[in-house]
Amino acid sequence: MNISLSDDVIEWFKKEMQIDEGEHVRFFARYGGSSKVQEGFSLGVSKDEPVEPAAETEKSGIHFFIEEKDIWYFDGHDLNVSYSSKSDGPEYDYSKS
Repeated sequence: MNISLSDDVIEWFKKEMQIDEGEHVRFFARYGGSSKVQEGFSLGVSKDEPVEPAAETEKSGIHFFIEEKDIWYFDGHDLNVSYSSKSDGPEYDYSKS
């Protein structure tokens, strides 16, 4: 599985989550809500250190990852994160690997 992020969403993470170069951002499954890949679950985001990463990427010195225990949520899809000016925040899209 791959994680891709647009340049403008990187700037959003830096500003809104106060993420600095060398730090880590985790994407994880959380109970509640819905998504295009799992009904009853949504995607959570936190500043965190990896323990057992199943997927990871680095962009602008920031490391983004998904833990092994959360990989089921993506159901074989890649995670594509872009910036939405409409919501002034990240927009998550999923594509089959």
